[in-house]
Amino acid sequence: MNPSKICGHRTLILPVALLALAGANVLCAAADAGTTSNSAAAVSNGQSQTDEIARLKATLAEQQKQLQMLQQTLQSQQALLDKALGSQSGTSGASTTPAGTFNSVGQVASTSRIIPVAPLPVAYPTPIAAPLPQAKSGAGGNPCSGPYGGDIPPYLRLGNVCIVPVGFMDLTPFWRDKNAASSMGSNFGSVPYNNGAAGNLSEFHFSEQNSRVGFRIDGDWKGAHFIGYNEFDFNGTSGATNLAVSNGAIVPRLRLFWVDVRKSKIEFLGGQSWSMMVPNRRGISALPGDLFYSQVIDINYIAGLTWTRQPGMRILYHPNDKVTFGFSAEQGDQYMGGSGGGGQIVLPTGLAGLVATQLDNGAGFSSSPAGSYLGQPTLTPDFIAKVAFDPSSRFHFEITGIESNFKTASLAAPWTHHTTTGGGVEVGANVELVKNLRAIANGFYSDGEGRYLFGAAPDLVVRADGSLSALHADSWIGGFEANVRNTLLYTYYSGDYIGRNTAIDTNGSLIGYGYKGSANSQNRDIQEITFGFNQTMWKNPRYGAINVMGQYEWLERMPWYVAAGAPKNTHDNTIYFDLRYTLPGSTPNF
Repeated sequence: MNPSKICGHRTLILPVALLALAGANVLCAAADAGTTSNSAAAVSNGQSQTDEIARLKATLAEQQKQLQMLQQTLQSQQALLDKALGSQSGTSGASTTPAGTFNSVGQVASTSRIIPVAPLPVAYPTPIAAPLPQAKSGAGGNPCSGPYGGDIPPYLRLGNVCIVPVGFMDLTPFWRDKNAASSMGSNFGSVPYNNGAAGNLSEFHFSEQNSRVGFRIDGDWKGAHFIGYNEFDFNGTSGATNLAVSNGAIVPRLRLFWVDVRKSKIEFLGGQSWSMMVPNRRGISALPGDLFYSQVIDINYIAGLTWTRQPGMRILYHPNDKVTFGFSAEQGDQYMGGSGGGGQIVLPTGLAGLVATQLDNGAGFSSSPAGSYLGQPTLTPDFIAKVAFDPSSRFHFEITGIESNFKTASLAAPWTHHTTTGGGVEVGANVELVKNLRAIANGFYSDGEGRYLFGAAPDLVVRADGSLSALHADSWIGGFEANVRNTLLYTYYSGDYIGRNTAIDTNGSLIGYGYKGSANSQNRDIQEITFGFNQTMWKNPRYGAINVMGQYEWLERMPWYVAAGAPKNTHDNTIYFDLRYTLPGSTPNF
């Protein structure tokens, strides 16, 4: 027989038995009263009629008291039964998740691992109720399908999946000693020179645009674990021009939107994610906490970092828990410079029409909405291959390769086509030297992949005959991260080197990138030194976390050509301060 039916019958038997007992008492009392009345009639001289009436009243009062007690007991049993049945109905098909099995806040919030590991959550006592039958856990041990355990899990349940809120609320005051006009993020390639007005002005701003909001969904289905990830910030382009006057209405912007499925040794991901070119801290995971994009407050991170967020697909193979192989096809771009402060190439006079029709200068294409890549001609996706080694939690090493293909057509008949191929290789390591002290090193060498350096370098140049040539670009990162109690300390030295690639136009003038007489926006070298802290003031997986952060950034850029009397380089100093509240929640262990 079903245990729940037994428990239900047992719960009903008790009030029925009590009713039967009360009825028996009433009958016995009536019988006693009748016997006493007959005796009084037979022995009329020994007892008075008044005493008999008093005894009968006392007996009836006692029976009334018992009936009231029985009614109260029955009401209590009914309330307990209703509560038990309602709880059983609301949690049907779920499994008990033991206390202390939840991840920390820092592993879920959409940042790098900037929040030290939170203590295990305290189990909350279960309210007193009728005993419930224990349901079996979901297929594959899914902790999101079964009755809740004795604690309150820091995630939401929908069907057989778990939903975790992702994000934080930021307020970031920042100051620069030059008016770079780049909003909160640094445009590394466009620091103003001292011989202009912007180089002699400073700026101070408050910004909440780095705040994030999103969600993560986890579940197991037939032995496959799936993750859905969504994330927005508020750095979108606003159509309003009075944001600083009377309207601070900032605009949301999609950052990440992807789904990942893993079964056994095979894993597949599709959607908009961090590119596989981004260095990892662990494996080849796309989760923000498993990536290295520094710990800085600057929303454009650090000079020399290879990164972008773009749509694509990837497939991963895990032969064991220490090695991962990955291959991805991601959105391509025919980038000629001009984004994020990067200098543009100079096109041949007769091919100036390639701008915004076949080559991307960071301002969108004439055949597509402003800022969209959907109208851009591309020959193939960018192909990326990566292998990661994680022999222990203290050591991560990876090698990444990339190939990009470019194609242009002449602007008038007879139609001719020109193609070239770019490629690069990246090597990175993340090592815990001693407990709570990690060293980071990353190097990138490429021809035709400057777009992945936050657009600091163009991908290619165009010669007078229309042929294409990939432009050389390198980068490097070195740094340390240390956890001291509830404080994270970090420092990085990083930069880019952009090669020279010149040609002669049909009119005899120099074109391309880095030639004699080129604009001082065509950078040769960009370097950055930065350090900062992240202090966790308070944290709890059920209530969130409060952090106070600070960062100092020194940035320098040097052009390929310096005109007579012009500055040979320029630099700026930036100070960030940040107050952050991170949303509560964490994913269960699968």
